[in-house]
Amino acid sequence: MSQLSQLLCLADLSKSQLSELLTLAGQIKQNPDDYSQALKGKSIALLFEKPSLRTRVSFDVGIYKLGGHSVYLDQQNGALGVRESVEDFGSNLACWCDAIVARVYSQQTLLKLASSSKKPVINALSDLYHPCQALADLLSLQEVLGDLSQVHLAFVGDGNNVCHSLMLGAAILGMSLTVVTPPGFGPDAHVLLRAQALAAQSGAKLTLSQHVSAAAGADAIYTDTWLSMGNKADPAQIEKAFAPYQINTAVMQRLGAKHFMHCLPAHRGQEVTSEVLDSDYSLVLRQAENRMHAQNAVLVSLFS
Repeated sequence: MSQLSQLLCLADLSKSQLSELLTLAGQIKQNPDDYSQALKGKSIALLFEKPSLRTRVSFDVGIYKLGGHSVYLDQQNGALGVRESVEDFGSNLACWCDAIVARVYSQQTLLKLASSSKKPVINALSDLYHPCQALADLLSLQEVLGDLSQVHLAFVGDGNNVCHSLMLGAAILGMSLTVVTPPGFGPDAHVLLRAQALAAQSGAKLTLSQHVSAAAGADAIYTDTWLSMGNKADPAQIEKAFAPYQINTAVMQRLGAKHFMHCLPAHRGQEVTSEVLDSDYSLVLRQAENRMHAQNAVLVSLFS
């Protein structure tokens, strides 16, 4: 496949690059021994401003399985941009490390790291995008449902970073995506315009609604936490706005969806009930496992 230079946003990838990444992820998952030395001699910095379970462990273990070495850096080393500038941080890391995986509060931090480090930067989550999660989600859907251009996914909840990356991925691949959000919680306008432009090229169907009924007929229903990490909104007001958008068994049956998705962590009894999360509908553990395989595909492509 064509080599990647970095991964800050899925919209930076062509349709062929995104499709090839998903294929490579499947190959790595099925034949891990074939890639056990893909990162031999490579050191990858894991730079985390935010707490994490899945992202940290999946990258750390994944890099090890590819024969590489990871260096974990959190805020105990000094807040990024406070103890020293983001640019100085990035340029110094580039002296020792072969790539930087960064889980940050702001997309601007990633752009500064990318411009100063001269080494590949992978977005492991920012305020705007979560491309690694979307890659794992698309891989999961492809495994379960096949040709993604024939898949209809519905995202119900906050128009957040996960929603943004799913919109872009679906738009690139020609997939159908319905986004259902409460009034005032829709996706970012600039990201929406970008996704609509990509959808016009690929033939993807992108639908926005404030009514859960718009998700009827979807193959899978995806939701996420109502209050994203670092969001200072009043939890009581958030719960009032989002309560009608909870995914429960009655909603799944009414919409006719056969699969449920969530990027985790889930708040049981809020955006989703335990009955759905733990049911045969649920793909959440497949998504979690596929984080490692999708990310490993990105890493292998960076150094192919």
